[in-house]
Amino acid sequence: MHFQWYPGHMTKAKRMMQENMKLIDLVIELVDARVPVSSRNPDIDELGKNKARLILLNKSDLAEEKWNDAWMEFFKAKGYSVVKVNAKKGSGIKSINGVIQEACKEKIERDRKRGILNRPVRAIVVGIPNVGKSTFINALAGKACTKTGNKPGVTKGKQWIRLNKNVELLDTPGILWPKFEDQTVGLRLAFIGSIKDEILHTEELAAELTQFLVKAYPGVLAGKYEITEAENGFENIQEIARSRHCLVKGNELDTEKAAKMLLDDFRNGRLGRITLETPERGNESDCNK
Repeated sequence: MHFQWYPGHMTKAKRMMQENMKLIDLVIELVDARVPVSSRNPDIDELGKNKARLILLNKSDLAEEKWNDAWMEFFKAKGYSVVKVNAKKGSGIKSINGVIQEACKEKIERDRKRGILNRPVRAIVVGIPNVGKSTFINALAGKACTKTGNKPGVTKGKQWIRLNKNVELLDTPGILWPKFEDQTVGLRLAFIGSIKDEILHTEELAAELTQFLVKAYPGVLAGKYEITEAENGFENIQEIARSRHCLVKGNELDTEKAAKMLLDDFRNGRLGRITLETPERGNESDCNK
């Protein structure tokens, strides 16, 4: 499965980010806790240099807790502030304001010495499409101030949002790099739904996911779908179709329906808490446990 995805608006979004960086003090970067490195934009470190940095491990309730903790340590060791959140349910959100003040204490102190008091910290929220930026802003602001949806690329344009007297947020469209040099990155992003499903082969994607699960989380598929797990991904999809009576005319197995069911179950946490990549042995893109 080969991923090459380059919507034209991404170049424009990157240019806009470069302009916006001149206005802000803090970069709040949302990553998906199941794939914290694959869901980062590699450009952000260059774009956000000399700015305070906060990484939010979003959807942390869908990822295995021991790996959430390991990723927090990994990012903290690189100098980032880190918070585990679930923007949809609001967990972790209350601690954000305090963390923002801590992350920006040097800037606040510089302002104080120059006689500037109570100037709000200006922050930008960044992240790849569908990682939860709008949902996070809504949770933080306490009202639906940005349009949210579950399709990649639904947040348009930019807007300043006054959260409280201490923090102002600039929301921008998420940026995904133009090309996946590492196909594994593309695959993981496809698993979590950050690449539009319309441009993917659903059965092939689901088969790949079962191969990972059989290796890294043996017993999960067997327990959920009452099947015998196989090394061959397509066999697993057929077994799921058989077990769940996914049939088309003539009693043929509807493997596409089974594939969509599996992906939906995984993305919504119905297979349990699953982490796709771990920061083991300094190899942060290693997916194996």
